Amino acid sequence: MFNFFGLSQDIGIDLGTATVLVYVKGKGIVLKEPSVVAINQDTGKIIAVGSEARRMLGRTPGNIVAIRPLREGVIADYDVTEKMLRYFINKANGKKWFFKPRVMVCIPSGVTGVEERAVRQAALQAGARYAHLIEEPLAAALGAGLDISEPSGSMIIDIGGGTTDVAVLSLGGIVCSRSLRVGGDKFDEAIVRYIRREFNLMIGERTGEEIKIEIGSALVDKNKSTTIRGRDLVTGLPKAITVNSEQIHAAISEPLEAVVGAVKEVLEATPPELSADIVNKGIIMTGGGSLLHNFDKLISKETGLPVYVAEDAISCVAKGTGKALLMINMLSTQKYKKLFYSS
Repeated sequence: MFNFFGLSQDIGIDLGTATVLVYVKGKGIVLKEPSVVAINQDTGKIIAVGSEARRMLGRTPGNIVAIRPLREGVIADYDVTEKMLRYFINKANGKKWFFKPRVMVCIPSGVTGVEERAVRQAALQAGARYAHLIEEPLAAALGAGLDISEPSGSMIIDIGGGTTDVAVLSLGGIVCSRSLRVGGDKFDEAIVRYIRREFNLMIGERTGEEIKIEIGSALVDKNKSTTIRGRDLVTGLPKAITVNSEQIHAAISEPLEAVVGAVKEVLEATPPELSADIVNKGIIMTGGGSLLHNFDKLISKETGLPVYVAEDAISCVAKGTGKALLMINMLSTQKYKKLFYSS
């Protein structure tokens, strides 16, 4: 378990449905790339990984397919995930380690034992010497700078590409939590469905994401609009239309309601003493999904509590995995050991 004179790297990985972030001890976040792999179906050979593969989504010839091996926060294609992890670990380390690295990977709080083992095994097969797992709300809280070791309640909402984790933390553990298979991808899919239903226009998920980023809002906003292009489902010809942020808000209202409902469920299950702490501290939001315009205001409006988006919200989980690795080195009591699942 020792890091012999720097000959082995400690690596933290935010294995997200949409994006993989890699944290290397002493260097910070060294890699941030989409969770996409392009494969030649004839040979099974990987053509591209990450940003290069994402540019191929929806634009590949018949024998090449660009896929996302993780869906809703869990591994959908084990072999491709293992190859993707190996690529990112090698890229982060430069293939120069003397000993295999120790790896900390985050997992959603609601995963099953089978899904946990799949993530751990994939990390070990990808070249990890030891594979530790940490639940996303804990990693997000650590990365956001919260002191979760104290007997005081902290509430975190981590909205990723595939999952949303809502949790109340105290004394280094999760007191109550809710994990939803709803995240940024569901917002994109909802926009795609809405455009198809209302305008008979077919667009891709990548275009749906661009619309969400440009004019999406968790509260009604009538001042923004954008032009989108796709294929007319009636004529089959390319077509351009203009949509406004009020329409996009209507499109994403269902996943928004699901997230708000999960937040209320966790608050209702929170012990009274910790509820008092949350009233004083407020709620912290992390993850790329928290950057949706006015999302923090929506949560605050629905709960009556102050809500804050963490600084560098996208990187919080990755930073938290790195901090968790440092904590493992310092463990001398059982106080934090329930934080981690180790290989």
